[in-house]
Amino acid sequence: MGRTIKNHLEPDWKDVPIDLITFDAVGEWAAKKRAQGLSWNTVKDSLRTMQRVISSFVKDKKAPFSQRGLMPEREKLRMNVQSRKKVWYSWQQAEQIVDHVRQMDGLGEARREQYATLILLAAASGLRCSELLALRANDVDFKASTIIVEEASDQRTCGQIGECKNESAYRTVLLADAEGRKAMQRLKQFLGKVTDAETLVFRSKHGGPLLETTILAQCLHPALKALGLPRSGFHALRRGCNRRWELAGLNSAVMRQMMGHRSASMTRLYTGEIPLPDVAAACSKTFGNQLEILETEAAA
Repeated sequence: MGRTIKNHLEPDWKDVPIDLITFDAVGEWAAKKRAQGLSWNTVKDSLRTMQRVISSFVKDKKAPFSQRGLMPEREKLRMNVQSRKKVWYSWQQAEQIVDHVRQMDGLGEARREQYATLILLAAASGLRCSELLALRANDVDFKASTIIVEEASDQRTCGQIGECKNESAYRTVLLADAEGRKAMQRLKQFLGKVTDAETLVFRSKHGGPLLETTILAQCLHPALKALGLPRSGFHALRRGCNRRWELAGLNSAVMRQMMGHRSASMTRLYTGEIPLPDVAAACSKTFGNQLEILETEAAA
């Protein structure tokens, strides 16, 4: 935040009274920055910082502008197109990552198995990393093959366990497909016999919550680099699960509930742009011989 204020906000807004920071003034500033070549993401981060600073000084704690209203329609379209191309990991890629993690040097056997189980469960369940890191032993029902989500780990406060992201995040996830059953079997082996039902499933040596940044640095990012996969975080595993369920034909309302999304539009956004091989596989499954006939006729 300090760098954003110094580099992008102070030069233009340092001596401007708060009552003169209007929607139009901020809009002109944003347009000027974009014309100077500053990316919209940087402009957006600057605006977010600006909102926080202003909110701390005004009585109603509200900034006089919103980012949504300032974003040009063309910029919205570009960002929506980019969002469809976000990194995601398929189940097969997740298994490759897990296999590599189990052979990583520099991590003890217990830590390797913990990280491997965490990654596999993330890919199978679609749970957010904050939800996975807040799971307790009594949240898992192996007989019913379900996971109850009723807490989340706040990574901004050293992993403190608290409330979930929103009301839709409180849910029960059923791992009924082959991938889910495999992950649950692995989780059961990893947990073993737990005497304290309140213990965290994925925990530090002292029993406290793990930090996502530590897992990324010690495990996921090195594994991705070694495998030649694009660098991303746990959300890429969540997006991959969303896509797998959707391509399998899971009911949209059920999938929205399983993902813990507030709206169907958010669930659709997670699917993103489907790769051509997956498109071809889906077409082949739906049309069968009709597709083969069309390909034969085209070749002739």
